[in-house]
Amino acid sequence: MKGEPQIIERLNEALFLELGAVNQYWVHFRLLEDWGYAKLAKKERAESIEEMHHADKLVARIIFLEGHPNLQSVAPLRIGQNVKEVLESDLAGEYDARTAYKRSREICEEAGDYVTMKLFEELLADEESHID
Repeated sequence: MKGEPQIIERLNEALFLELGAVNQYWVHFRLLEDWGYAKLAKKERAESIEEMHHADKLVARIIFLEGHPNLQSVAPLRIGQNVKEVLESDLAGEYDARTAYKRSREICEEAGDYVTMKLFEELLADEESHID
């Protein structure tokens, strides 16, 4: 099914954010583990894996819409140098994603692509739960 170029662009933007989040959470997991914060490290690891699942859903949708997933561009990482900075960096990324996914949801609705709109709604719900 041939997708609208603007929808594929929004999906690739989301993929850009999710790939950055995968890497950022993974680095934070390893840092926290090294610093002796095992419980928090475990949470960061789980977040990284969840973001990887998000990226996989985006890749699948892009391919279904006959687009090309861009896995070469990744959002810049914000790596914290202490626990406070780790949490602040992760929260900033969640806010960025929330803003992008709200707009993407609107664009999908305007274009009548309700399946992709639902995907963005699911991603948005996950990002908002991370913010809480």
